[in-house]
Amino acid sequence: MLPGDPTFTILGEEATQAQRERAREELGLNDPLPVRYVAWLGDVFQGDFGRSYRTREPVLDMLEQRIPITLELTFLSMGLAILLGVPLGVLSARFHNTIIDVLASTLSIVGMAVPFFWLGILLIMFFSLRLGWLPPSGYIPIAEDPVEHFKLMILPTLTVGAAMTATIARQTRGSMLEVLSEDYVRTARAKGLRQDAVVFRHALRNALIPVMTVAGLQVGALLGGAVVTETIFSLPGLGRMLVNGIFQRDFPVVQGAILFIVSSVLLVNLITDLLYAMVDPRVKVS
Repeated sequence: MLPGDPTFTILGEEATQAQRERAREELGLNDPLPVRYVAWLGDVFQGDFGRSYRTREPVLDMLEQRIPITLELTFLSMGLAILLGVPLGVLSARFHNTIIDVLASTLSIVGMAVPFFWLGILLIMFFSLRLGWLPPSGYIPIAEDPVEHFKLMILPTLTVGAAMTATIARQTRGSMLEVLSEDYVRTARAKGLRQDAVVFRHALRNALIPVMTVAGLQVGALLGGAVVTETIFSLPGLGRMLVNGIFQRDFPVVQGAILFIVSSVLLVNLITDLLYAMVDPRVKVS
């Protein structure tokens, strides 16, 4: 529905109107949208995702090249968020209504409020341009130079992981405060157990169910953040491919990228549901 004609990308600016009409007919662009969608879906079920209008490269090959980069960024960001967010939330609940709680909550609010693109630009300005510690953008495969590869992934990971860290920290804090007020926690304290043992051995495991739910739902946000972040840091991943496909009206590329993103979100939500039984013995899996 966006304005623009894919034939300008395919044929260039010098092509005649007759050439454009012939190209549109060959690509099926003159057919109604429902007809085009059904035809595309039928090809997908046969393993054919179409070809890029611009490069004529099979979309499936493009996805195979770019998906690992986006998945790496997603897993690194999620790992960072869990490693920082859960301890920060537990610490905030453990020292409720103290200066530690106030500082942790303030950091969480700031992390949730800062947009991806703005944070990415700030990180480049500070760590790359001012301090010169990290490269500002680009990508090197891990097989070529592992050290340089991970140096290039640090700033994108911080950019995408910041918001999720804040979300998980706030969810962990709220869940922990709710669990710490339960009767069995008061009973454990009455038995003389140390506060740390009560928090980590009894409360934390039961508090993780809502946290896991939020973490699973955040995968969609991570993939959405990758679209912006990969463009800022020039990462040749799925997000950047999607942005270029939209700008160039390369419909098969856009459809293939969106299909993978949606499928990934559904799969992660399913895995999250299955993991409930491992964390909480009260959950029964039939």
